[in-house]
Amino acid sequence: MKRGLTLIAACSIAPTLAFGDIMTVEAEGSVSAVMDRLESAVDEAGATVFARVDHGAGAEAAGLELQDAQLLIFGNPQLGTQAMQDDIRAGLQLPLRMLVYGDDSGIAQIAWQMPADMFDGLDIDEDAEYVGRMEDALTKFAEAAAGK
Repeated sequence: MKRGLTLIAACSIAPTLAFGDIMTVEAEGSVSAVMDRLESAVDEAGATVFARVDHGAGAEAAGLELQDAQLLIFGNPQLGTQAMQDDIRAGLQLPLRMLVYGDDSGIAQIAWQMPADMFDGLDIDEDAEYVGRMEDALTKFAEAAAGK
């Protein structure tokens, strides 16, 4: 958890901790526009985008209502494999995910969990180099997607 708090202080977009260990950042534009920027940032960093899940569209297809929400699932095997080599159960948390949703005021929010927190309780050192690289990448992706 120490690394996450350090990144909060260093991050220019001032993420807030909400819902325990979930980071959130307000973003400019629609959920779709923010997700487009997020997906581009992930692609440009050389990570693999595995899926873009439109939760709102899924709810609508089921005849239900849900605020606009999209989830991006992505990863970098160079980092994720190291976590799974240290503890195969890290595969329950990987690949990484970031959620973009419209809050009650219609403002787009970006939400994610820091890997040190995701891996809590596993045989993974929160100070492992790959954990820091994952956390740095998530913070950079949020900054790029926020559009500020």
